Amino acid sequence: MGLLKYTIIKNKKQYDKYCNILEELIIQNNEDMLDEIDLLNLLIEKWDAEHNSLDDLNPVELIKALMEENKLKNKDLIEILDLSKGTVSKILNYHKGLSKDTIRKLSHYFKVSQEAFNRPYRLINEVNRHFRNASLMNTQKDLGNVVAI
Repeated sequence: MGLLKYTIIKNKKQYDKYCNILEELIIQNNEDMLDEIDLLNLLIEKWDAEHNSLDDLNPVELIKALMEENKLKNKDLIEILDLSKGTVSKILNYHKGLSKDTIRKLSHYFKVSQEAFNRPYRLINEVNRHFRNASLMNTQKDLGNVVAI
């Protein structure tokens, strides 16, 4: 039997090579290559599952890591999420929580489950500091004499 065109990914160099090949195949948009694209996707996802510790990151850290991995800047995120520059800045600086719509857009764009972005994390915004985590950010709560918007 001859050498296989693709094998289980064993190191970061091979991972990067397969990612580049996959990107080129997708750009070519050739239907004859769908099985090859599926195989590369499977191999890359297996590597990601075993080597990426996305579960250790809070949603903002995850966004920043994905932006770095995909060589994206804040202005790219503005377009992806269809949000203002100020809102994206507030999200990335822990001043504003993620809305359901934003979570859906992030999940779709980065091909990451929504649960990864839908975890509680601490906000540092003075107005919202009485909330324990960002999961409460977008809800209106009556906290006695303080009402969150």
